[in-house]
Amino acid sequence: NNVAIGKDALRTQTTATGNVAIGVNSLEDNTADDNTAVGNAALLQNTTGTENVAVGSKALDATTTGGYNTAVGSEALGANTTATFNTAIGRNALLVNTTGASNTAVGGQALDANTTASNNTAVGTSALSANTTGHSNVAVGASADVVNTTGSGSTAIGFEALKAHVSGDVNTCVGYRAGLALTTGTTNTAIGATALQSLTTVSSLTAVGYGALASSTSGDE
Repeated sequence: NNVAIGKDALRTQTTATGNVAIGVNSLEDNTADDNTAVGNAALLQNTTGTENVAVGSKALDATTTGGYNTAVGSEALGANTTATFNTAIGRNALLVNTTGASNTAVGGQALDANTTASNNTAVGTSALSANTTGHSNVAVGASADVVNTTGSGSTAIGFEALKAHVSGDVNTCVGYRAGLALTTGTTNTAIGATALQSLTTVSSLTAVGYGALASSTSGDE
């Protein structure tokens, strides 16, 4: 019940069933069931991981025992090894993720620096692109929360929302360039286009409405 098309596709397969491998070296080391690999070296090193879907050259190619992952795009989830329940759609999405689980990245280079962090959602080109170990973040929009590395629990929705955010936790910014300049501030809320766009390190501020506190540059309140 397996399908293999391409040199060395499903090369080591013995008793596992329900696998589809299309492309040179796709699912080459596989011994598990119900995996789908389409593309050169897709799911190349998978051994016992099950129910993975990899579409694109080198998608999920380093995965060994991780299961229930979906990778669509060249090198999507390319470094994933044992992590599970990740979804990466777009070139280099979740590119260097190794053990981080339950992440969703949709868009070219979305969450592409993520390594071990879990429960992040990034939708849009370069959304949460620099995130490494920050967890439980949501970024929707091109370049949303793009330079965040270790900050956790933040929500950025809108083009360049929280764009300069590096490590502050639990910020919520919704709107075009909302919280644009915030870097390490925490527990801020900005709702509306350009709200809180000039503040950098403040904490516990709330700005609601178009341009709310947009020109303010200092002071925690």
